[in-house]
Amino acid sequence: MVGTYRGGADACTGLLDFQIDEEKMFKGTSLRLPSTACSSIPVPEGTKITLTLPDDFHHHFREGPVMADVLEHATQQFGRAIAMPNLKPPVTTTEKAIKYRDALLASLPSQLPHGSFEPLMTLYLTDNTTPEEVRKAHATGFVQACKYYPAGATTNSDAGVTDVKKTYPALRAMAEIGMVLCIHSEVSTPTIDIFDREPVFIDEIIKPLVAEMPNLKIVMEHISTKEAVDYVLSAPSNVKASITCHHILYNRNALLVGGIKPHFYCLPILKRECHREALLEAATSGNPKFFLGTDSAPHTVESKESACGCAGAYTAHAALQLYAEAFESVGKLKNLEGFCSHYGADHYGLPRNEGTITLEKKEWVVPMRYKFGVNEVRPLRAGEVISWSIVS
Repeated sequence: MVGTYRGGADACTGLLDFQIDEEKMFKGTSLRLPSTACSSIPVPEGTKITLTLPDDFHHHFREGPVMADVLEHATQQFGRAIAMPNLKPPVTTTEKAIKYRDALLASLPSQLPHGSFEPLMTLYLTDNTTPEEVRKAHATGFVQACKYYPAGATTNSDAGVTDVKKTYPALRAMAEIGMVLCIHSEVSTPTIDIFDREPVFIDEIIKPLVAEMPNLKIVMEHISTKEAVDYVLSAPSNVKASITCHHILYNRNALLVGGIKPHFYCLPILKRECHREALLEAATSGNPKFFLGTDSAPHTVESKESACGCAGAYTAHAALQLYAEAFESVGKLKNLEGFCSHYGADHYGLPRNEGTITLEKKEWVVPMRYKFGVNEVRPLRAGEVISWSIVS
């Protein structure tokens, strides 16, 4: 990473400060990071940092005409992205993965900001996924992983895994060929509190799985708790984790204080401040066990702002800039490149991108809505300022 950076002593004042204008959730909630996060003097306006072109190891492109609108944003920031398979119906076979990849490639913008973009495909793991299907998918060269959704845990996960042991034959085949297992690490048991589902999953599913299959490459995706951070740090080298920008910038107050803010509702749900702090420390530490995965998940405005709103935060429009804000807040911009551009590719066994991207400390205001097919999506920070911009 090149460019100028100037850190500073701790400078922390105030508590989590909410400023809600007359449009409330439509305008968005203006949030300053809590005092414990404000441990660095901000870098000067005009500061530029150049990174190896990042990859996103967790992205929801959806399907149909909306793909083109999502790709318009994703291709501005990333050279590659893992395409999540929870479509309707889900991407459970190699043939479906090929068809979905073809649709994504056909939906790419005519002018790509960084010259190329590669969707990295995944299979949706079920109780019935066979070792033969796993090997067939891996042989394509572009199916990089299988995704484990506990049945009922999140959007379009009803066809997911009901018993992890039913997937063991497929997982053993994945370990043999070096294929990555991506895991939504939450139990879906109705009696387990939604804020406790990740720690319970670690104890009941992850720990026995890692002991059973020590050679299986695992990504605990979008971790959201201190317990997950502590486990990944203690786990063997085959276990790593992705972290979203919204989980290191916001805690559950953003969702619940001053009225329910549906565009902060995501799964895993935002947690207490102590968990956000642990995630921020892990992401910015320079430890290669943690890397970028946005979990950018678009839904129409109407499906978010409803009596039963969908889970997902849309960050494809500004994910890299939001990560930069978080890293700057603790004086760790020097570690941004590894997190965004190196560690994920290394874990997946992919070459690091050769291109670069440059960010500048320059404010811009996020639009209230973006086109999403014939509908619209409301992005994170709608109507608010982001302090970093992509300039090349």
